[in-house]
Amino acid sequence: MAYSMCLTVLDSVQNSKPSILLPSKTPVSDVRKENSSHDVTIVRRSANYHPTIWHYDYIQSLSSEYVGETFTKKVDKLKGEVTMMFHKVIVDPLEQLKLIDVLQRLGVSYHFEDEIKSTLENIYNTHHSGDHVCKKQSLYATALEFRLLRQHGYKVPQETFKSFTNENGDFKECLSNNTEEVLALYEASFLLIEGESILEEARHFATKNLKDYVEKSKDQNLCAMVNHALELPLHWRMKRLEARWFIDVYRSREDLNPSLLEFARLDFNMVQAVHQEDLKAVSRWWKSTGLGELSFARNRVVESFFWTVGISFEPQFGYERRMLTRLIALITTIDDVYDVYGTLDELELFTDVVERWDINAMEQLPHYMQICFLTLYNSINEIAFNILKEKGFNSVRYLRREWAGLCRCFLLEAKWYYKRYTPSLLEYFENAWISVTGPDILVHSYFLVANPITKEALDLLEEYPDIIRWIALIVRLTDDLGTSTDEIKRGDNPKSIQCYMNDTGASEKDAREFIRSLISATWKKVNEERGASSSFSETFIEIGMNCARMSQCIYQHGDGHGIEDRETKDRVLALFVHPIPIPAED
Repeated sequence: MAYSMCLTVLDSVQNSKPSILLPSKTPVSDVRKENSSHDVTIVRRSANYHPTIWHYDYIQSLSSEYVGETFTKKVDKLKGEVTMMFHKVIVDPLEQLKLIDVLQRLGVSYHFEDEIKSTLENIYNTHHSGDHVCKKQSLYATALEFRLLRQHGYKVPQETFKSFTNENGDFKECLSNNTEEVLALYEASFLLIEGESILEEARHFATKNLKDYVEKSKDQNLCAMVNHALELPLHWRMKRLEARWFIDVYRSREDLNPSLLEFARLDFNMVQAVHQEDLKAVSRWWKSTGLGELSFARNRVVESFFWTVGISFEPQFGYERRMLTRLIALITTIDDVYDVYGTLDELELFTDVVERWDINAMEQLPHYMQICFLTLYNSINEIAFNILKEKGFNSVRYLRREWAGLCRCFLLEAKWYYKRYTPSLLEYFENAWISVTGPDILVHSYFLVANPITKEALDLLEEYPDIIRWIALIVRLTDDLGTSTDEIKRGDNPKSIQCYMNDTGASEKDAREFIRSLISATWKKVNEERGASSSFSETFIEIGMNCARMSQCIYQHGDGHGIEDRETKDRVLALFVHPIPIPAED
């Protein structure tokens, strides 16, 4: 039943039309409490969000010593040494793949995009045309090659692994003796698409054997790698945090290259300095809006910036990070207007003003909504102005549409709340994949990074392409897993977990397991879209996938966006405050 329900949900999201999201009117009386025949008191809710732990003066005080010509020259020298490594391993495809894998995991592969592309192209042409050379490789080499090629959009068949299976399709038991090979198979299996039974079996085989290994092994280094993978596979991880973790792990590896380690450490610290300046800039903007003073809303500009670094950390995307941080901070505030503070009549007025995008219409709004709308209006128009100036395209219509659609979805959920209505799971998802704001973020991202902006891509954006739908669904599902417990305690709307329980009579434990299976099924859809030809650039596709990865990161241990003083605090400190120590002898 769970599997068929998965397919039904995916079909529902794929075929749903944003136009169906226009809600009907709800009487104003639903949100007012009469004290007497003459007085009306507006009842407002409170989510009791904690104030921000990141004070303005603290953010503005952030600084780094890793700036200036001295460090630039040093990193350029080390970059040259790493570039030479590609030439040294040119005769050994496995060593080439290992080098690419390490560069990616250390977070420095963006420096070597041309070298990586050329290397993988050559390996693909050699191993996946004519005779299938892969069959002669070890499981480790086969799995690593498969993962890297699929990750970069190459169509590599699952039959690559067939030589490692028995006649009945099970993976040969003797393979379990080599944990590094099994770990490589495990990571490769998460690049599967729908219907690939060999890779399904690979994931099952690898997961079982890795869990057995952890219970019995005394090798701390390898156990740490295995536990890390079992917690969350590499393909689903936020890249910047993975780099910060792996730099420490790499230091203890037998195949450590000292120059590569030094390069990774130095590059991390120099990029961190760039991120600090980005964060300080958006913090100044946030303070200027006054939105952080709204007592009912989450003041989460630092966490919003954390999201954008997960989406695109590379230093050249500084403007995109700053604009997306504004966007996410605005989304957070306006979401709280709909979820917590606004009355239903106010929310209908606000939705109408956003749909009209009329500065004159905001006079009918209460003061707190006027601040929200004017900040939104000015910010989106500023983004559109810069896009027009730099790229010659007027994006206002598209950006307005995103906000109008998002506010309609927010309004529908507010109406469900006031009516105490629990939608079916399918009804919930038809609205929730948009209300989670993934499409809004990705459409804005398209206009920020696309160059040129193409008619083919614009046509796809009109109805939302599947890649956006699947990514948005992953964001919704991970959000629900992480936040539903706290939100239900506050009396908020049911999330997918509660809708599934209501539909099927399942326990919360079973419902959560179903949502996890749906995340896995949706990643197969994303993988398939990643390997298909597209009107979107590789940069945009990667931003989308990173958005899904970031959602798995922020909600991994609960509500990491709303509750900032736990894992999110440690992660922010690691990425934006504390540089990696570089010993003098390095």
